[in-house]
Amino acid sequence: MKVIIDSEAFDPWKSLNDYQKNMPQLNGLYGATAVFVGTMRDFNEGDNVSEMFLEHYPGMTERHLEKICQQTADEYQLLESLVIHRVGIIQTNDPIVLVAVWTTHRKQAFEACREIMEDLKSKAPFWKKEQLNNGQNRWVEKNTKGY
Repeated sequence: MKVIIDSEAFDPWKSLNDYQKNMPQLNGLYGATAVFVGTMRDFNEGDNVSEMFLEHYPGMTERHLEKICQQTADEYQLLESLVIHRVGIIQTNDPIVLVAVWTTHRKQAFEACREIMEDLKSKAPFWKKEQLNNGQNRWVEKNTKGY
C-alpha cells in the first residue's frame, strides 16, 4: 500500500507501470488490476475553468488515505494499492489522481477502487480553488458524490 501526495505533475500510466514492476512478491497472485485516473477538466458548475489550486492538510491527508486503503484492503482482500494525488496549481487536462488496486478477482478490484475514490472525493482533507476564465476565483464548496 502506497500513498503519494505531490505538487509535481505525474504520468499516471508510467507511475502505474513502474509501481507494478516493483511488486515481484505478487507475481502470479493477482488476477485483476483496477485503475482510476482523474484529470482536470475546463468546466465546473456551468463556468469555464482555466486552472485550479488544490490544497491539503499535510500529514492528515496521507493518514486519511492510508486508513481508507487499509480498510478497503481488509474488506476486499486487496493484495496491493497505490494512490497518487496532486496538490498545488493544476492545469486543464493534468492528471490529478491515480487510484490503483490489485486483487485476485475483478469484482473486488472494481469495488475497492471505487470505494477508495469515493472516500477520497467526499471525505479526504483537500480544498479546491478554481480560477475561472473570467478572472474570478472561487472555492469549490462541495464535491459531486458518485459521479
